[in-house]
Amino acid sequence: MSAPLDIDQLQTFIAIVDSGSFTKAADRVFKTQSAVSMQMRRLEERVGKQLFIKDGRGNRLTAEGDKLLNYARRIIRLNNEAMAAFDDNRLEGTLRIGTPDDYADRYMPEIIGRFAKTHPNVELYIVCEPSVDLAERMHRGELDIALVTHNPRERMSDVVRTEPLCWVGSANHPLRDDAPIPLAVGRRDCQWRQLACSALDAGGRDYQILFTSWSCTVVAAAVLAGMAVSVMPESALRTGMKVLTQADGFPPLPPVQIGIMKRAGLSVSLMNAITAHISACLDNITPAAVDDDLDGEVKTYTRFYPRLRAGHILPGW
Repeated sequence: MSAPLDIDQLQTFIAIVDSGSFTKAADRVFKTQSAVSMQMRRLEERVGKQLFIKDGRGNRLTAEGDKLLNYARRIIRLNNEAMAAFDDNRLEGTLRIGTPDDYADRYMPEIIGRFAKTHPNVELYIVCEPSVDLAERMHRGELDIALVTHNPRERMSDVVRTEPLCWVGSANHPLRDDAPIPLAVGRRDCQWRQLACSALDAGGRDYQILFTSWSCTVVAAAVLAGMAVSVMPESALRTGMKVLTQADGFPPLPPVQIGIMKRAGLSVSLMNAITAHISACLDNITPAAVDDDLDGEVKTYTRFYPRLRAGHILPGW
């Protein structure tokens, strides 16, 4: 019978991937760099595959390493849930969480459900506001955890997910070719709005901002009604939307990152518990590369859209 995988080795493996280096991972798992390297050699021996390859001065995952990552996260998540289920000193208190409403729609149901199941004595107080306002609340000590759009120029957060930012329009209302692009976007300080306008300016495309709102529900309504085009992270796309690409005359956009902000002084147990649940839930929709023979590029979509192509009408969740 094969020996089981080592939990400690898997935790170190995940720390290397999330931090981007063996050195940073060593700090996270409170080990020396040599100990981390030794753990990875033993893990590679255990699975019989090479997990990392040299990439310049750093290391990157092999295809087999990427395959193991998904299993490792699931194993650690289940291990943590099992330990919490038999913990006589269960966490108690109130946890104040902030999230933009577009993230709340997509991510919070699973996060709340999973956390409440393993920590029933913790009250969750949830605030839905734009990332800029959430960061200000964090600085004032009004929130314990905030899920925000990562923007290191304005606020510090730990990245927990990276995904494509997409141009979207209505699948049922074609755009006029002879008119400026009508946009529905967030407020002036919205990072996605800034990225969209900068990309259109660089490409020399005429556009007009018709709708401004911090609510993703309002922006999505304008798009679905065929009144405007917008930009949304891949996981926020909805039924009836159409992904617009360079073939439709829209310039490529950089990916967006989701980060976690944590209040200094927050209970380590509470912080670790909710952070683990957030990371696990986001990992459930980790993007998978799909060979999407468009412009010779490999397009990336979530596992919910395994055959989604440019111009495809989005299915329901």
